[in-house]
Amino acid sequence: MTLDYIAIAILSSLSTASILLIATLGLAIVFGLMGVINLAHGEMIMFGAYAALLSTRLGVPFPLAVLLATGATALFGAVVEILIIRRLYGRMLDTMLATWGLSLALYQSAVLAFGSVTPGIGMPQMTVRIGQYGVSAYMVFLIFVAVSCVAGLFWLLTRTGYGIMARAAIADAETASAIGIESSRMNTVTFALGAGLAGFAGAILLPVFPATPSMGFALAIKAFLAVVVAGPLPLSGTVTAIGTLGTAGGITSSIWSTAAGDLFFFGTTILILRLWPNGISSLWRYKL
Repeated sequence: MTLDYIAIAILSSLSTASILLIATLGLAIVFGLMGVINLAHGEMIMFGAYAALLSTRLGVPFPLAVLLATGATALFGAVVEILIIRRLYGRMLDTMLATWGLSLALYQSAVLAFGSVTPGIGMPQMTVRIGQYGVSAYMVFLIFVAVSCVAGLFWLLTRTGYGIMARAAIADAETASAIGIESSRMNTVTFALGAGLAGFAGAILLPVFPATPSMGFALAIKAFLAVVVAGPLPLSGTVTAIGTLGTAGGITSSIWSTAAGDLFFFGTTILILRLWPNGISSLWRYKL
């Protein structure tokens, strides 16, 4: 095994972890911050992918299509929060059932509207080469996208008025209302943010995962596991969980096979939850 192969395997693994992180951030916001188990997260990823695909078919440049898809999914998320989620806070089982029903409705709607198979837009034909080995430049680009998303969320939640008010409203709604914070509006905006991040994931990953009604399913499974492993800190815990599990799983896939990588991911998840039932961030001091 040459150094070139090891370097390209690490780069590919970081790309794989970045894909999972991009797909998980929206769920980390909704579940980690709000405590809402959104079983329609995968379908919101699908929503963003189809929105971006339709935009590109209308002649919209791909970067602008990603922005339009993100905004459309965020708006859809706000409507879902107002019409469904708002009435179910504090009722976890009811929220799970409602979002599960929503996921089924979105899935069947996509099948009826687009069919089970949809042509993709294709990945840019550029390659980053290390020695005789190469990896798609777009996959490397996704590493920078993931880092930018995490940095942007950190800034939004810690350095802006919205972030402070949102965390206050979620932590103690009654006290927040007493000092003039509209908790219901903050919840709507936060849920829309999580949905928008899911839509962004579907759109930006469209060259990697062609839009299909079931495209979000596999991503959502690992995303839920990563958020559970992350524990009470939705951002730093999620980044740590995916950074370790996703990268190690990707390296395992590169050395052996995709099945071995998935087995490593799921097996390590079980082990971590056995050792730290409340997640890896349950004993950390920094609370974000």
